[in-house]
Amino acid sequence: MKLLRHGPAGAEKPALVAKDGSIRDLSGVIADFTGEALSDAGLARLAAIDPMTLPEVSVERIGACVPRPGKFICVGLNYADHAKETGKAPPEEPILFMKATSAVVGPNDDVEIPRGSKKADWEVELGVVIGTRAKYVSEADALNHVAGYCVVNDVSERAFQSERGGQWTKGKSHDTFGPTGPWLVTRDEVADPQNLALWLDVDGVRRQTGNTTTMIFGVAHLVSYISQFMTLEPGDVIATGTPPGVGMGIKPESVFLKPGQVMTLGIEGLGEQRQQTVEARG
Repeated sequence: MKLLRHGPAGAEKPALVAKDGSIRDLSGVIADFTGEALSDAGLARLAAIDPMTLPEVSVERIGACVPRPGKFICVGLNYADHAKETGKAPPEEPILFMKATSAVVGPNDDVEIPRGSKKADWEVELGVVIGTRAKYVSEADALNHVAGYCVVNDVSERAFQSERGGQWTKGKSHDTFGPTGPWLVTRDEVADPQNLALWLDVDGVRRQTGNTTTMIFGVAHLVSYISQFMTLEPGDVIATGTPPGVGMGIKPESVFLKPGQVMTLGIEGLGEQRQQTVEARG
């Protein structure tokens, strides 16, 4: 299934994409994509519904495909070719950091360029949405705890991330730095999460082209690994790293975002996003 949330920010309703491409309302069936609704049993109940029996809705805005997650966990330098472009050695264990959940927005919402930003950057990533609680799970069992997959743009401010001391979080967490969706594609529709093409354009220029085959640590390993350090709960999101082509890595001179630009990005089978960059509000 392709599941989505639509409506004004903060008042989104759950829906699904029918085979004919129409959007069908699920708000009479579930309140949102949280808790039990993301479990295997909960998703099976949704799959058993004939979408054509559900009301069709007109979508003006798509929200993040899951409500604000309890945890937004990111993996750094997880593509061998991206590690190479940054001049860093591939990590021996996954590099983990957190993105503030207040950064999460819809896939086509504006992305703010923070005040004082000089090095705002893009990162198309495969997002993994947890469906059932995972604590000390084995790699062999890890994917059974996944509800599905989505597109994430792990927008970053490199100066905040690497030149201001401390950890990476403050370069990753500005409001709007986590566009997520458009869909939560259930895991039964993704035959192999380690063979998905990713891409990202800025103002129509292709910047990132990659495939999850070049991940250093695959999805099953990441879910198992992270569960050794923290319990993963339904709705938690793992952003699994980015392929080469980020602005920081462009030679001979890095290229960064400024207000008035457009990012378009997508992952094979998981949909596309489009964001315009704007000056920070508030």
